Amino acid sequence: MAFDIDTFAESSTAVAWSDIDLDAFRENPLPEDSLRALRYMCDVEYHTVCYLRDMLVTPSHGDGEVSTFMTMWNREEYWHGEALAAVLKVHGIEVEYDQLKASRIKLGWRDRIDPIKQAVYGNIVGKDFVATHMSWGSVNERGAASAYRRLAALEPHPALAPLLKRIAAQESRHIAFYTTQATKRLEESKLARAFTRFALSKVWGPVGSTIEPEEEVRFVMGYLFDGPDGLREVRKMDEAIAKLPGMQGLAINEAAFRARGLYADLPAA
Repeated sequence: MAFDIDTFAESSTAVAWSDIDLDAFRENPLPEDSLRALRYMCDVEYHTVCYLRDMLVTPSHGDGEVSTFMTMWNREEYWHGEALAAVLKVHGIEVEYDQLKASRIKLGWRDRIDPIKQAVYGNIVGKDFVATHMSWGSVNERGAASAYRRLAALEPHPALAPLLKRIAAQESRHIAFYTTQATKRLEESKLARAFTRFALSKVWGPVGSTIEPEEEVRFVMGYLFDGPDGLREVRKMDEAIAKLPGMQGLAINEAAFRARGLYADLPAA
């Protein structure tokens, strides 16, 4: 089924959380590990504007459907961050602009050079770069949705689980757009397939791995996706990626998890 960008734009709205009873967290607070994972997720959502910034210097910004989607996507991800920040605040964890700004400053030259790298890659590859952007987005959004669903299952708090499921539902709409666009563009271009496969297999990293300390990346990956059940979810993500034109056989998620020490006692695919 084709993704209707006009319908998406018209229906785009903030994730609903005004009905969430935040006082329930005072009576029944979340454990430390869940809060740590939530803080990671909140940071990633708030950093979406930086990902958008990097894409605006590539051919992606010149495509009408893509630019419309990215505008709405940025807003929705920001609202996800706002909702998660509200949950964290009840637990005494403040997520404020100055803190986020400081974390970006700590990235130093990496953060400043990212838009330059994207511009160079985009101009070299041309319009086929959009296929890579869409494929990359499909991978990341699928990972984010899975992470929210996993945390909701691991932490079935009556005030948390409904919020996480609502966020995951919005992420699923993002997956639909990215995957529809990626499939179409990859089918049309051999160069797009080759460049995208190279980028995903050699450059891609788990969501948040470019902005969070490696210690936090390992913790969140292990907390949410440890054990046989977690591995099954990771393989589902890789199976979806492998269905994209030219991406057959890729298992980038499992490779990233195993590279960080997970599933050492479980057989590889």
